[in-house]
Amino acid sequence: MKGKEISPQLQNQILQFQQIQQQLQAVTAQKMQIEAQVKEMDLGIEAIRGTDKDTPIYRMVGGLLIQTKDHEALLKEIEEKKETMEIRLRALEKQEKHLRDRYSELHEQISKVLGAQVTQKSEEEE
Repeated sequence: MKGKEISPQLQNQILQFQQIQQQLQAVTAQKMQIEAQVKEMDLGIEAIRGTDKDTPIYRMVGGLLIQTKDHEALLKEIEEKKETMEIRLRALEKQEKHLRDRYSELHEQISKVLGAQVTQKSEEEE
């Protein structure tokens, strides 16, 4: 094998490694967005619970602020959306773990092959 040649198998592993790296970045970004939304929902829930029933509450509907009279219904709606987001968050966490495991596995495999090639190249030069 010449110094700059890379086997098709190694090329494939490097391609997979790059793809997993991109997927991992995308999943991490999605996870961060959902975590922020869940925190925002928590703040909204706390704010609603901290008001009395006579305090007007407004919600955004299609770019308009609309007064909501039923605090309990709004609270229930937000809690249901939060639960859905938390389920999505758990799925993303599982996906992220799987991608991180695969990323580490490929990194190790590629490093071994490249390390072996460097060693082999050094021996050939001697």
